[in-house]
Amino acid sequence: MQDGEILAKIKDLISEEHDLRARVTTGEVSTDDEHGRVRELEQELDQCWDLLRQRKARREFGEDPDFSSPRPVDEVENYQQ
Repeated sequence: MQDGEILAKIKDLISEEHDLRARVTTGEVSTDDEHGRVRELEQELDQCWDLLRQRKARREFGEDPDFSSPRPVDEVENYQQ
C-alpha cells in the first residue's frame, strides 16, 4: 500500500467516525454500537499511522518502503506498555 492509499484510508475512517457520531445524535445508532465501532476505527487508524511511520523510517534509512506491512492491532496498541 502506497502513502497516498494509506492517507485515503485514514480519511475514509475519519469520515466514517464523524458519520457514526452524527448518527448517534439522531438516534439512528445506539451509544453501545457507536462505542464499539469507534474503538475499531481507532485501532485501524493506529495501524495506518504506524504503517506510514514504518514507510517513512525505511525511506530515511535508504530502504524500500514497500517492504513495510501493517502490524497486528495488539502490537500497535501496546507500544507504550
